Amino acid sequence: MECDKCGDDAVMHAAYSGLHMCEAHFRRSVDSRVRKRIREDSLLSDDATPDDPETWLIGLSGGKDSVVLTHILHDTFAADPRVELVALTIHEGIEGYRDASLDACLELTEDLDIEHEVVSYADEYGLEMDDVADDDPLNMAPCAYCGVFRRDALSQYAESYGADKLLTGHNLDDEAQTAMMNWLSGDVAQMAQHFDASLGSFDDREVDDDPFVPRAKPLRDIPEKEVALYAHLADLPSHMAECPHASEAYRGEIQQYLYDLEADHPGTRHSIMSGYEELARLAAESYRGGDDEPRGECDRCGAPTNNAVCRKCELVDAVGGELASDD
Repeated sequence: MECDKCGDDAVMHAAYSGLHMCEAHFRRSVDSRVRKRIREDSLLSDDATPDDPETWLIGLSGGKDSVVLTHILHDTFAADPRVELVALTIHEGIEGYRDASLDACLELTEDLDIEHEVVSYADEYGLEMDDVADDDPLNMAPCAYCGVFRRDALSQYAESYGADKLLTGHNLDDEAQTAMMNWLSGDVAQMAQHFDASLGSFDDREVDDDPFVPRAKPLRDIPEKEVALYAHLADLPSHMAECPHASEAYRGEIQQYLYDLEADHPGTRHSIMSGYEELARLAAESYRGGDDEPRGECDRCGAPTNNAVCRKCELVDAVGGELASDD
């Protein structure tokens, strides 16, 4: 097949748009959509100046999504003195998995000359995920523990670093799956929280009173397979292996369901997110200031929570870990 724009050999066909694109036009299309999302989400504040730039912390795992995000952000803002990019990699303690992806992170950040920090569960919580997965004292999927620890590490480091925004590499498939899971659970409050946490434009969110560093997902319009193709064509260092402890069975069912729907009805993921974001916005406007918003601090670590002890500290206790000292 030929590229619809220039007649060169096409490297991909986007069924949802009908377009066939060559390598150059495909990469340009991804870049354009990510930059459009950045503009529509008002990611760069009008208050950012060369004398008082914003710091954007990128959650860099070494997988295709975070690597592509870091690459595009660097291409877009490397020469912009209003933005400072910092990459953070979290080492969970998974033998043979995170070490390989860490190598990709180190190679990328060195090539791009981006400041790069590495933190570990061992240092932060006194534990490693291999041991947690083996012991599983609460009889939960490993992802249930790891997700809590990862979110906390990202949030705590972003706050301690003084970051203005926390950026993650969630793609269209990730967000459509989350949207469907929230729909099917009937959790309107979670939809509202999802919008204010990372979906809405910064013009539509209320972030001034948010105890967490605000998040953004600039890749959320890009399908997962297009992110993988972009990483390959751009020859970016990335680690493609799946975590050996990955076991989110319900999300896997939703993922397969959406794959099947998209194959039969191209554009389904985009339609889901378009409607979901609008309804999530309305839910957020209704739920703001409600009882679900964190109103206190954890007695152990000071993290925002409605309980005496936050979920992270509960899990650290359950698995026999120990929080790092502030001394």
